[in-house]
Amino acid sequence: MSADLATLVTALARRSRAASHVLAVASTAQKDAALEKIAALIDASHFTLLEANQRDLLSPEAQALNPAARDRLELDESRLNHLAQSVRQVVTLPDPVGELLEETFRPNDLRIRKVRVPIGVIGIIYEARPNVTIDCAALCLKSGNACILRGGKEIFHTNSAFAALITQALHATGLPGDAVQLIPTTDRAALNTLLKLDTLVQCLIPRGGEGLIRYVTENSTIPVIKHYTGVCFVYLDKEADPELAEKVTVNAKTQRPGVCNAAEQLLVHAAVADTLLPRVAAALIAKGVKLRGDARAAAILARAGLAASAATPADYTAEFLDLVMAVRVVDSLDEAVATINRDGSGHTDAIITRDAAAASRFQAGVDSAVVMWNASTRFNDGFEFGFGAEIGISTDRLHARGPMGLRELCSYKYLVTGNGQVRG
Repeated sequence: MSADLATLVTALARRSRAASHVLAVASTAQKDAALEKIAALIDASHFTLLEANQRDLLSPEAQALNPAARDRLELDESRLNHLAQSVRQVVTLPDPVGELLEETFRPNDLRIRKVRVPIGVIGIIYEARPNVTIDCAALCLKSGNACILRGGKEIFHTNSAFAALITQALHATGLPGDAVQLIPTTDRAALNTLLKLDTLVQCLIPRGGEGLIRYVTENSTIPVIKHYTGVCFVYLDKEADPELAEKVTVNAKTQRPGVCNAAEQLLVHAAVADTLLPRVAAALIAKGVKLRGDARAAAILARAGLAASAATPADYTAEFLDLVMAVRVVDSLDEAVATINRDGSGHTDAIITRDAAAASRFQAGVDSAVVMWNASTRFNDGFEFGFGAEIGISTDRLHARGPMGLRELCSYKYLVTGNGQVRG
């Protein structure tokens, strides 16, 4: 069986590589036509897509998920409308392929241009996130990349339904159907084959829990763009506006707690902790959040009659992905920055303050992909940044960092024009 799967996945990757050469030189109009067709097919296929999603939701794998994970898995009319909208937004974005990055003329009259080009074939490995199928296909198509999708078994029927629509759209607009392919099995042996196909696949992007990302990174011979966890902090500075602090912190934690850019950690400056922490904590508790505090935070909350359990050391570096938040009191902005750089994951962190100088110090000092000032961590998102759908949020420091949109899915090459120059 493993040998058969290896043959299947290798053949699929070869077809993807061939399709990538066609897609790399496809016109913007042709790529946009395929995207418009995908969006139209999503709009016209709600019944089929929701039926497939219900099959997944009723599976034993889905039933075993916690509420936050099931929320990521579930589709409804609104989410399908949002997916179609995200594809149409990608249509409106400039095509990055062929963009001139630099141009120089050498003393011998050689003209050297540095231009954006597709990466080639990108493998996307993900768990219970049906939106990834559409988001990644749209961004890969627009940036001229072929993609191989491998979703989790708990979302297999939904992914298959989306993949069928994408293939239909590609054929209808004259692009190779192999430009977007879903591995037709969730068997781990198929994934293990994909991870070793470094002559056919140029890049892997895992999206899911830390376990999945570490497995891919440790077993792949292909470069991996990754983020392990989203341990995101909100720091309430001594100059924080109380109303704004409450509004932003509650949104960052509760708007959608099961995603990587939801806030998991709260730091409060000691100078305002006695008054500000109870106000913010009460608003969080009212939304169902369970707080885990250090000794100072727990004492302040107890005096205010608010419930908080004692935090363990593991809580201070946890990605809860649930209505749970760890709370600490810090004595200075510098301590907040040091705490975030030590205990965070380099994903998204925010300061709430009216002090522009403090905000500038925080944004310069925190070593994360995105650092917010007076805004929710939930805005670290390709759609919110105006990139259209994102392919992921990278906490790496090489090639891509933060939300990965069209430009981050490109490499570059040099085009050199001469008139007979030879090297002496």
